[in-house]
Amino acid sequence: MTEYEPVIGLEIHAQLATASKLFCSCSTAFGGEPNTNVCPVCLGLPGTLPVLNEKAVRLAVRAALALGASINGTSLFARKNYFYPDLPKGYQISQYEEPFSQHGKLSVDLDGSVFEAGITRVHMEEDAGKNVHGVQGASAIDLNRAGTPLIEIVGEPDLHSSAQAAAYMRAVREVLMSIGVNDGNMEEGSFRCDANVSIRPRGSRELGTRVELKNLNSFKFVQRAIDVEVARQTAIVDSGGKVQQETRSFDPVTSKTATLRSKEEAHDYRYFPEPDLPPLEIQPRLIEEERQQVGELPQARRERYQAELGLTRAQAVTLCQHPGTIGFFEAVLASAGDSVKAANFVLTEVLRGAKFHGLRAEFSVTPAQVAELLALIDSGRISGKQAKEVFAAMEGSAELPSAIVEQRGLAVVSDASALEALLRELIQQNPKQVESLRAGKKNLAGFFVGQVMKATHGSADPKLVSELLSRLIAEQ
Repeated sequence: MTEYEPVIGLEIHAQLATASKLFCSCSTAFGGEPNTNVCPVCLGLPGTLPVLNEKAVRLAVRAALALGASINGTSLFARKNYFYPDLPKGYQISQYEEPFSQHGKLSVDLDGSVFEAGITRVHMEEDAGKNVHGVQGASAIDLNRAGTPLIEIVGEPDLHSSAQAAAYMRAVREVLMSIGVNDGNMEEGSFRCDANVSIRPRGSRELGTRVELKNLNSFKFVQRAIDVEVARQTAIVDSGGKVQQETRSFDPVTSKTATLRSKEEAHDYRYFPEPDLPPLEIQPRLIEEERQQVGELPQARRERYQAELGLTRAQAVTLCQHPGTIGFFEAVLASAGDSVKAANFVLTEVLRGAKFHGLRAEFSVTPAQVAELLALIDSGRISGKQAKEVFAAMEGSAELPSAIVEQRGLAVVSDASALEALLRELIQQNPKQVESLRAGKKNLAGFFVGQVMKATHGSADPKLVSELLSRLIAEQ
């Protein structure tokens, strides 16, 4: 603890999951050759006019509703004027004084404790291009991203630690992915944030001078950058200095922040209404249609999994991290009898071979295969050990577990007479262990059960073996 309290607000930039850009029909696909997904509109050539992407509006509305924000029936696009090499028009089409959404809040889970963070506004804007450095000893510009549809989620300064900031960022990402608005791909830049950081004496309500940390694209970097910046500001104030309002970058290699430029105020951008776009009218019907697409959000689903299904918090958290995992587990659950066993199997076996990229998820088996396999275990036809063998055999195939069990002769040995004969032989061969077992060393029962499982290659019913062993020992 120090005498200063950090005050943090995040500005999260999330790319909307559309096939085309915000104001033109160019592709938003990642990884194309530089400057191939461009046209006169997103290149800012004279005489071109923007046309608003309806799908982007719908996804933006859905996101705002999921974040608890209100939707304004009328909003305006504005020109945000600044001159960087990656901004071909010399301005960015964004929203400022009249955004389409504002006044939201989000419940955030941090290590099992839930806190609420306010959201000032959610607005739409287009992305800039990308500066590429070190190209044949020079810098170049790739404008493939220019015009990509974004929402900016401007958070209230309600966060007071780097851990809270990372948890908030993770919660926003989970919400947007769960409703299909954003693919959460931080490596490709489709989900990133800027952090506004200041410090103030503990107990004070007055905000300190804020510093903006730009383009943080991982939870780890957000946490590290904020910790470094809080320490830097604390050192300045302790030495009698004043924190300067500015924009800084974070270098993960050196774990230092560095000045990029003095922090601009809103008037520096000379906002004015975009003359080429009419006011955006969002009809109540569209709002209700998108509200229906929101569904159960990750935090509510986690709580339901724990309260109704009896899962642990760790299980619920992992299962709710990706919409593909949620869909798989729910499909298994529809046929499985025991929710805890189903969750354990999905977490330990299914997720081990799963592959995720953005909103896409690939599994080596189907929910129907897993549900049938769990039913075979519950019925006693196969043991847990045999289930792993069956699972490995069906990965990447369409074969049903019951067919694999039949083909490989993997059914549990539940012939009491055969198992009893085997146990009698083991009891004869191991008189010392029998005496110790009779004397009260109950753990030696595991020795005999293990020997039977070994002799039957894991196909014996362990419960039946234990019952037979108890009877035979009592008889002697």
